Amino acid sequence: MKPLSRLAPHDSPCPPRPASATFAPLLPLATVLLSALVPVALPTEARAQSLAIVDARVFDGDNVIERATVLVEDGVIVAVGADVTVPAGVETIDGAGRTLLPGFIDGHGHSQGEALRRAAVFGTTTVLDMFTETSWAAEQRSQQAAGEADDRADLFSAGTLATPPGGHGTQYGLPIPTLTTPEEADEWVAARLAEGSDYIKIVIEDGTVIDLDTPHLDLPTVAALVEATRSRGKLAVAHVTTVAGAWQALAADVDGLVHIFGDAPPPEDFASAAAEAGIFVVPTLTVLESLTSGASGAPLADDPHIGPLMTAQERSQVTSTYPRNATEGYALQHAIDAVTALHEAGVPVLAGTDFPNPGTTSGISMHREFELLAAAGLSPIEALAAATSRPADAFGLDDRGRIAPDKRADLVLVEGDPTEDATLARQIVGVWKRGVAIDRTKPEEVASAPAQLGPVADFDDGEATTAFGFGWMDSIDDFVGGNSTVTTEVGEGGAEGSPHYLAISGEIGDGFAFPWAGAMFHPGAAPLVPVDLSSGTELVFWARGEPGTYRVMLFCQSLGPQPTLQTFEVGPEWQEISLDFEAFPGLDPSGLMGVLWAGGPGQGPFQFDIDQIEIR
Repeated sequence: MKPLSRLAPHDSPCPPRPASATFAPLLPLATVLLSALVPVALPTEARAQSLAIVDARVFDGDNVIERATVLVEDGVIVAVGADVTVPAGVETIDGAGRTLLPGFIDGHGHSQGEALRRAAVFGTTTVLDMFTETSWAAEQRSQQAAGEADDRADLFSAGTLATPPGGHGTQYGLPIPTLTTPEEADEWVAARLAEGSDYIKIVIEDGTVIDLDTPHLDLPTVAALVEATRSRGKLAVAHVTTVAGAWQALAADVDGLVHIFGDAPPPEDFASAAAEAGIFVVPTLTVLESLTSGASGAPLADDPHIGPLMTAQERSQVTSTYPRNATEGYALQHAIDAVTALHEAGVPVLAGTDFPNPGTTSGISMHREFELLAAAGLSPIEALAAATSRPADAFGLDDRGRIAPDKRADLVLVEGDPTEDATLARQIVGVWKRGVAIDRTKPEEVASAPAQLGPVADFDDGEATTAFGFGWMDSIDDFVGGNSTVTTEVGEGGAEGSPHYLAISGEIGDGFAFPWAGAMFHPGAAPLVPVDLSSGTELVFWARGEPGTYRVMLFCQSLGPQPTLQTFEVGPEWQEISLDFEAFPGLDPSGLMGVLWAGGPGQGPFQFDIDQIEIR
């Protein structure tokens, strides 16, 4: 008997590239993976160029110039002022009644797939990534250095985060080099910088934000990591979600916090201590809103300046919610109050979204972060600075974040005056990366490839093979903090006298609010690639097992990260099960991505067998 390989339906890397990890151990995989599969039209080769934006209001990253012309040559700003002469033949863009802004810098994201390209469409021209797959990041950086990335946001990345075995960040399936003692810190940091990390992210996370008990680094180890990082001239930033974690980060002398806490109101002395320590903070209020209050990006889907440019997957992503909210008492208002106190104390506040967690996505969510920063007391100008000059200063990006001579021409032109109302930054007229215009046309949604009807798998050859598609993988919830288990094997003596069947057994645990474990069939050429099975009407299979209720969960493109499901009953004898597609709520089989046979819905051990699977 041969076991299947493993893939989580909600949060796991898969070919061709692993997905990145995110803020809390809750992000559905389909969310991340789909962001890597968003179909886009490939751009033509772009070159840095010369242009002039004439008679615009200019926010230069610090101050407002009421009327100026900005001249760009070979992708670099060469002049800013009311009396700039535009050479003959240079492309000119009318800025009257409009405001020119520096390209936005997202201070906390997790990039993969098309995230950088889509970020640029909505004005974000640089992403400070806080954990992604290192070889992919290296590829992006290499293309940037060669001037081959003018159609997407630039990437700077922490690469692999610092965490102990079993700690936050290890649940996503990427191979994570962990550490547990101060003595390991120097070698660990050296290895990360050799991999190409631009800065080091240290996880201070005990899991209490979602009522888990997560292994975490102690203060001596965190302090040793900071020292090893700073001795090499790099920044050390900390993931925190609690007041206690934030105090530990300050005690370890980190350079910045890349979340803010929400478990309690800010202690009276915290902001002054943070100011004295000289740190910056990227509060990521958008993801905290999604974790505590529902989908942060939902209003953006209806915005007339953003919604029409969203892909179906982006729309699904910004309106999706966490399957499990933060623990009782964890509140967005606590985080907002903390940002207010920090800002008033003079601590630099940077805009960051922590995309692609539920309710967030690259580029789009920055426009919600502006609103939440305003709710924390930042003026529109201060909110815009939080996404431009402040992150450039904090991370030493001297070539961007401002509109001034010798800076890169990463620019966003918007209608109206966002320095009076930051939500007007949504009214984008154009985006330029190194002087090259970003193609902001909505990409065509590529139709799902048609798939054949009929037999899917009968296991008669003694292997877990399928008639079409990528095939089978084990699927469990450990990637999102669960502790369910599964074993899948091909056994002898199947339904209707056939030679073999697929045995699925395991245990549904209690470590996650929506646990699952089972075997997943991917009908497309790669995991979660959609196929068109709209000519089919039902899923038919034979089943037997320990008497009880089991689940079939279908993943389709139109539903984004959330599956639709039906239950079925089995007993000790083989019986044929037929599940009508119409009985799966919201299912659009023209974009079917995966079929999961799972134990549950109740907790505890399970065992069932399936055979003779067909789509009719």
